[in-house]
Amino acid sequence: MNASENAPRPLAVVTGASSGIGLELARVFVEQGFDLVIAAENPTIEQAAQDLTTDNAQVTPVRADLSTYSGNEDLVAVIEHLNRPVAALAINAGVGVGGDFVDDSDLRTHLQVVDLNIGSAVHLAKRLIPRMVERGEGRVLFTSSVAATGPGPFHSVYAASKAFLASFSQSLREELRDSGVTVTALMPGPTDTDFFRRAGMEDTKVATGPRDDPAEVAREGYEALMAGKDHVVAGSLRNKAQAAAGRALPDPVKAKAMRTMTEPGSGKS
Repeated sequence: MNASENAPRPLAVVTGASSGIGLELARVFVEQGFDLVIAAENPTIEQAAQDLTTDNAQVTPVRADLSTYSGNEDLVAVIEHLNRPVAALAINAGVGVGGDFVDDSDLRTHLQVVDLNIGSAVHLAKRLIPRMVERGEGRVLFTSSVAATGPGPFHSVYAASKAFLASFSQSLREELRDSGVTVTALMPGPTDTDFFRRAGMEDTKVATGPRDDPAEVAREGYEALMAGKDHVVAGSLRNKAQAAAGRALPDPVKAKAMRTMTEPGSGKS
């Protein structure tokens, strides 16, 4: 989708857009003729907006903690103030936490994963998608993960949150089948972002192995979104193989295999 020279630019909203896949998604939207509202808790969201703004593209940054109810409402308020229809909504903000669930991590950290990865997705979907339905058009992208295809020992809450997003997106897609609004799940694998450092998983095998380019992941996600696909497993053939195995293997087998990739210290030689 490209905006024509004479038509007003459509508006896209991208969360978690200060870095990584979210920033690259925002970049693709600008390249394809969109104005943007971008959101993140990190103060670098302001710099991201400056970098993305062009002579033609208007980019509005919102610094908000989307793990909180008020943070999501702050973002919605900015969108309402612009008084422009949201043509595309990319719900991308997310965080992970690695380590032994019982011994190595704080309860509040896990609850923040739930609040951001799941709570914000539900909140923004509930507040913004109905307006798309009223207009009879719109596109929604949820950033899930290949981690959604099986149990995730040593990043258990994160993997479960991504499974929620995969299920939630497909449920909404079916509900909205005849509405003119499409819903797509983006399912990347290990990607060259700051995720593993922030999650405390730098010493794992999955973190020390090959990673995909976030720009390529974002482009695949955008193309799937614009094509109205139900999901896309982005990145390498390795990711597609993992997704296929997720459909074929029983959960205990998948959990045991994942443990070899995500157990603390598994990446040390």
